[in-house]
This record gives sequence, C-alpha cells and structure tokens, in this order.
Amino acid sequence: MAAAAAAASRTLLYSSHSKIFFFPFTNCRRKLHRPIINKNPIFVPLRCLQSAQQNASTTHDPMRSRSSVVDILEERGLLESITSDNLRSVSTTSTLKAYCGFDPTAESLHLGNLLGIIVLSWFQRCGHKAVALIGGATARIGDPSGKSLERPELDADTLEKNTQGITKVITRILHMNSISNVNVGRFARVGTMMGKESVKKRLDSEQGMSYTEFTYQLLQGYDFLHLYQNEGINVQIGGSDQWGNITAGTELIRKILQPDGDVAFGLTFPLLLKSDGTKFGKSEDGAIWLSPSLLSPYKFYQYFFSVPDADVIRFLKILTFLDMEEIDELEKEMNRPGYTPNTAQRRLAEQVTLFVHGEDGLNEALKATEALRPGAETKLDWKTFEGIAEDVPSCSLASDQVLNVSLIDLSVSSGLLDSKSGARRLLKQGGLYLNNSRVDSETKRIEPQDIVDGKVLLLSAGKKNKVIVRIT
Repeated sequence: MAAAAAAASRTLLYSSHSKIFFFPFTNCRRKLHRPIINKNPIFVPLRCLQSAQQNASTTHDPMRSRSSVVDILEERGLLESITSDNLRSVSTTSTLKAYCGFDPTAESLHLGNLLGIIVLSWFQRCGHKAVALIGGATARIGDPSGKSLERPELDADTLEKNTQGITKVITRILHMNSISNVNVGRFARVGTMMGKESVKKRLDSEQGMSYTEFTYQLLQGYDFLHLYQNEGINVQIGGSDQWGNITAGTELIRKILQPDGDVAFGLTFPLLLKSDGTKFGKSEDGAIWLSPSLLSPYKFYQYFFSVPDADVIRFLKILTFLDMEEIDELEKEMNRPGYTPNTAQRRLAEQVTLFVHGEDGLNEALKATEALRPGAETKLDWKTFEGIAEDVPSCSLASDQVLNVSLIDLSVSSGLLDSKSGARRLLKQGGLYLNNSRVDSETKRIEPQDIVDGKVLLLSAGKKNKVIVRIT
C-alpha cells in the first residue's frame, strides 16, 4: 500500500505530495464524511485509518494489556513468521502501533482479508493501536505475490469506488476513527529484490514480470518507512505471502534511518486453508465477501455453519476471540457420545458473523436460518420471505399454475426437482416440505391456505435445496 505516488508520465516511481486524509467519524454506523480526493492523476493519495475506540466485540481487557500479543497469536495458530523475536518482549513493555495494508482491488474485502483484521484486533485487545492502510499506487499496480499473470491496471474512478467500499467495511468491523522527500530507490538492493520468492517464480515463468510489478515491494516498503517516520507505526502485519514486501520495509528503515537495534518489526500469519490444503474463503458462487451488500449475513453465517468437523476447532482458534478453554471444551464435547452435531459449527458461525456484521447482522442471519429450517415452527409471513428473498432461488407462477396443483407437479414446474419420479422418491423418504412442514401424501395439492399472505410459498427438498414460489 503506497504512500508513494506513481508518476503516470514517467517510469520512475517516487514519493512527492502524498497526502494522509482525515476521516472524522466516531461511530461505525454513522455516515462517513466524504474525504477530499486529490484529482491530480499523477498522485495517488494514501489513506490511513487508526482505531480510537473499541466496540463490544473488541473491548479492551486490562488483564491482557501486558500479555505478549505474539504469544497469543502463536497459541491460536495465527503466527507464521516474525522479523525479530524481540517483538515478543517489546509487546509486553511498550504500546505498539501495528498496521495492515489492503489494496482496493474490489468493492469489498473478502474472507481472505479477515485474518488481517482479526490480527489487528488482537493487537487492540492487548493494549496496542491498530491501523488499516488502504493502498493507492500499489492498488493500481497489483501485488504480484502468488500471481501468475499481471493484473490489469485499475482506473481512478474504480479505485476510488473500491476504496470507499473497503473503508466502510473496515470501519464497520473495527469501529475506527481516523488520524491524522526521500528517493528510496538507491537504498533497495536489486539482488535482494530479485531474491524474493514471488519475484523468482514470475521471472522463471513464461509470462515474466513487468518493471511496474517488480517495484511493488519497494512501494510497500516505503509505506512502512513513511508510516514509521510520520505516524510512529512500528509493526507491519500481513499474510505469509507478504513476507518479502514486509521485510522490504524493515530493511528500508534500517538502512535509511540506521537506528540502534530493532525498532520496526514485521509479522505474518498463515493463509486461511482448509484441512485438505485448499483455500478457505470461496463458495460455489464465488468469494465470501465481508460487505452485506455483496453477501447477506445469512449466507455468510451459513458458510461457517457448514464447515467440516475436521476444520471447525482450528477455525474457532483463528477466527474468533473465544477463550482457549472454551474451544478446548468444545473439542472434547465433539468426541463424547451424545454430541449434538454442528454445535461447534454453530458457535463458529455466530462468533464470526457477530464480529463482521454486528448484532443486527447476526440476528438477521439467525432469523432467516430458523425460518428456512425444514420442520421449524417459525410462522412464515410475507415479511420473513422479504428478508430471505435474495438468498433463496425463486420463481414466479400464475395462480392457476399453483392452486389445486399437486405438490409433485409443482416441485418440478418450480425447478426444485428435475422429475416427478424424483419428487415421489424424496417424498417417500420424508424429504419434501411445503412451508417447512413435511408432506407425506402423494395426493397433496396446493390449497389457498398454503399460500402465505396470498403471495408466496416455500418448497424444500431436504435441508438445503429450496425455492420460493411467487404467485402472480
């Protein structure tokens, strides 16, 4: 994330006239004041958001104020590497300022970014200060780490739109307030830059690497130098694939400022992977977004509720702030006779949804979950359907295509099932539901009282496959 500006008309990337904007808001639910945007296309502004107060999900625990945040992260599986082991002791005797950078390459952050926010929150809980940096020049270039192809450059309008969206996500989750010329190229050794794993892989590939991408680590390194000098930020965190970019910053600080001993630190956390080694954070529909406008709290909740048993305990440690004792007890319960399936998953889904979407989002998710549960006693009404409409497939049929039509036929015409024989088979197995009530009779026809508020009805095939039928 670059404080440096990228000159559009030159190949030289340099720092000049960069700005840090002030965002004067105190409550994450209040409308954000629109920042002043530098319209000069040469300069890309830097945005720096610093936590000032903590909401219920990030309440400061004085008992943790002298605990080593590094040890806590290590215990929970959130520590991959640190640039110096001195960070452990420094974190118990000094108040640190830690930052994590986010490039606005989309309108929202996604689940893969959540670990950075969680680690920042752990710094908060241990009495330190957390800062989120939204990139400018780096966002236009795109981080080459882990990428096989160069990403198309973002235009200024898209960059600004994405920045505003991500700002809302971060401030909502962390409940933040904002805060408020050196040519660094000669201090960076080309050999060291080429030795970075992300660079070597790209240089050895058929696609190669552009000069612009090659200098990404220098821009991010300068960010750290700038923030250390001007904001007193002395810790940069990031995913394990950011190690090379982070150490570029600690090296710049060491070479340019020549401090005595360790004054700036880097810390990385593991990438979010499932037990089979695949990336966690993707669904059949795409990324798991943190913005409710792109993914509803209900779907977000359901994603975590469906985590396999093999992963749920590890994710409780990584993605929640539950005490380790409670997590250990849940793990023991899972191995005891009589354990209620998905108890641990429910706890995971509740805690992560609460952290990302707040109490209102969690309540929305729980209400929709109960309303859509086959066999649930929750009375369905039009308002309930409105709340879940975006999360459930639907179709529109004329009243004469629904009233007095057999449930078997409607299951096919609505798209719930592919064939009448499949519908009959499912019904005999006890898996066909009308408005959450199981249907046992093949002769069941749709009656006026089955249509909720004269407008809709809900068909379910098992627990997961559902369709809302709208009556036109």
